[in-house]
Amino acid sequence: MRFAVTALLISILTACGPNLTPSAAASPSDTPVTTVVSGPRISEPPISPPTPPGTPLPAFACADAAGGKTGVANTIAARVAEQPGYDRFVLQMDSIVPEYTVKRQATATFTQGASGQTVQLSGSSGVLITVHSATGASSFTGPPYFVQADYLVLKEARQIQDYEGTVSWGLGLSRPVCMRVFTLSDPARLIVDLQTTSS
Repeated sequence: MRFAVTALLISILTACGPNLTPSAAASPSDTPVTTVVSGPRISEPPISPPTPPGTPLPAFACADAAGGKTGVANTIAARVAEQPGYDRFVLQMDSIVPEYTVKRQATATFTQGASGQTVQLSGSSGVLITVHSATGASSFTGPPYFVQADYLVLKEARQIQDYEGTVSWGLGLSRPVCMRVFTLSDPARLIVDLQTTSS
């Protein structure tokens, strides 16, 4: 009797219990793969170094100019350049820009310092640049003249004097123009800009 009750209980529990049939094992290849896509990478723009303040340039003036420092200097080189709006003449010194004058004149004829002879440059008007307490006898690397037929205003630049502490350059111009005259340091330079456009 006891055996019959036990068998009955086992058969009832077996019928009502969970299905213990083994299921197929999941393989790694059956696992869905989820791809994570990140948004676009946004990088901060690089920080530019601060821009050094520019050198304020004087305005063009239809007048003569003068300036410079007290002292003695050697001339090193001269250069010319054509820029938008002006033609440029540069006279470079070794230490400072001594006292100077920049004078306009009605012709492109200049007088050489030591000899007194006249020199005719290209153009119909001129500018005489004179630097006092300066010499280029042993320091100037040249050339002592430039011919710029294709420039709008500056047609010729020539050293006309290096004598007794005075250095002079004559500029032959195609027409009378306004000028911008200033100096820069490191290296020391006297700069004469000749306006090529009307203001």
